[in-house]
Amino acid sequence: MKFLLRRNFLKLAGALIATPALPRLSSALDYPTRPTKIVAGFAAGGGVDITARLIGQWLADHLGQPFVVENRTGAGGNIGTEAVVNAAPDGYTLLLATVPNAVNASLYEKLSFNFVRDIAPVAGVIRVPMVVLVHPAVSAQTLAEFIAYAKANPGKVNMASAGSGSAPHMAGELFKMMTGVDMVHVPYRGQGPALTDLLGGQVQILFAAAPGTADHIKTGKLRALAVTTAARMAELPEIPTVGDFVGGYEASQWYGFAAPKNTPAEIVEKLNKEINAAIADPGMKARLAAIGGAPMPGSPADFGRLIADETEKWGKVVRTGGLKPE
Repeated sequence: MKFLLRRNFLKLAGALIATPALPRLSSALDYPTRPTKIVAGFAAGGGVDITARLIGQWLADHLGQPFVVENRTGAGGNIGTEAVVNAAPDGYTLLLATVPNAVNASLYEKLSFNFVRDIAPVAGVIRVPMVVLVHPAVSAQTLAEFIAYAKANPGKVNMASAGSGSAPHMAGELFKMMTGVDMVHVPYRGQGPALTDLLGGQVQILFAAAPGTADHIKTGKLRALAVTTAARMAELPEIPTVGDFVGGYEASQWYGFAAPKNTPAEIVEKLNKEINAAIADPGMKARLAAIGGAPMPGSPADFGRLIADETEKWGKVVRTGGLKPE
């Protein structure tokens, strides 16, 4: 009798211990059961916003619940990132992560979060090349000639960027570090104003995200010296890479999804599977190609390695250049 009572007690205790875990497992497997927010740390209409909306619509169509983009701008993306880091780790708040997230870890001295430690990588989406553009008034016809020109005119070449810590800024700073040229950084509020001033000749060079630049190159309004990715662009096959002149150079814009740390692995894997399906879909690939994006498939761990590598890479550039937020 005592044995039976003890056995029944243990069975009941085991059931009680297991019960609290069931709702969590169920909610993870049923996810999503309500709308999910995608935080974009930059203004509407840019690459971050467009990518978030394209993938958000796919997720809504395939997972049966709305995925709503919220633009939380400011501090180079830090305000939006902080909102996600502090959100409940339940899969209902996501971040569209990008290069500044890796840069800001060293660019800003005091942040309330550690991006690598405090987020859960979900999936990469796309990688976007940049083009080294100069105004036609610059005499250099090749990147090698431009390096010689810049070295002969230290501190006299103005380098525009889409803002402090942006991918175009960091691509230029990496170029400065690896070649030893001295150029003056002129930050703008986005690539549009920077491109306008480059066309007007107020600045001499811009490392620009490729979308929206092809017409200026073809009409001769701007001269393309190189692309920043390791391989040439299919859209501009005649343009060499920076690496052809500066060994080991590579820089690109990239976008991917992240969630607060401790988000259930089942939810992360479900999102990863759907995002990888999205970027493999011919229709979605065409839409992403329209903003210059090449699919960047992989596991959550793959995206996590990219974030860690980029954080280390840009941290070295920030420290070498003594860069500060502007």
